[in-house]
Amino acid sequence: MKYGLSFPDTYQDAPFHDENWQLVRYKGNKKAFLWTYEKDGYLNLNVKVDPSNAFFWRDIYKSVIPGYHQNKDHWNSIILDGSIPDKDIKLMIAESYDLISDSPTKRIYEAVKKIPYGHVATYAQVAELAGDRKMARAVGNALHKNPDPDNIPCLRVVNSKGELAGEFAFGGPGVQARLLEAEGIEVCEGRVDLKKYGFQYTKGEGVNGCCKNMGRRSYNTYI
Repeated sequence: MKYGLSFPDTYQDAPFHDENWQLVRYKGNKKAFLWTYEKDGYLNLNVKVDPSNAFFWRDIYKSVIPGYHQNKDHWNSIILDGSIPDKDIKLMIAESYDLISDSPTKRIYEAVKKIPYGHVATYAQVAELAGDRKMARAVGNALHKNPDPDNIPCLRVVNSKGELAGEFAFGGPGVQARLLEAEGIEVCEGRVDLKKYGFQYTKGEGVNGCCKNMGRRSYNTYI
């Protein structure tokens, strides 16, 4: 429940007479993306899924089953019996949130995926690519909760001066620097040269467009 409420513009609801059922809704459309209830001695979660992914989770975990009391094609039930890693539970909740909401978080993650290997982008750039240049702070918050670091390369995001994130962000001092250096990016005193390694893209192209990484690098799109 707490994790569900950590997403932007969400609130808790208990619309039924049975207090066993608690929901987390998205304020924008008041739709629920997370249902919690106790059943057969275990806490259960119902989360929305893309029909094409429903069986993906069910095939991996026996404790992910067709949605209890909901459409079996569009909802899964997660039985919290200790057999599913927390990271995958959080990923399923995040996917449900993205399906229900017009999610800035989802757009941020899609923008970060566009940063090419061996390059970096600033928080403000990511915000612009995600559709709102003013939500640079939201970019930091979203990346702090990154549900899929292997595919959402938040290590490639730096501040407007090319400075790396704080030591806590990647699990310890120097971790982000080592990850960037493994991609061939030089890090000097905790900073990346944006003129050399900056990601070039055409302004106005967002997560639904085709961002470009030219062989020629330019600083003029950096903030």
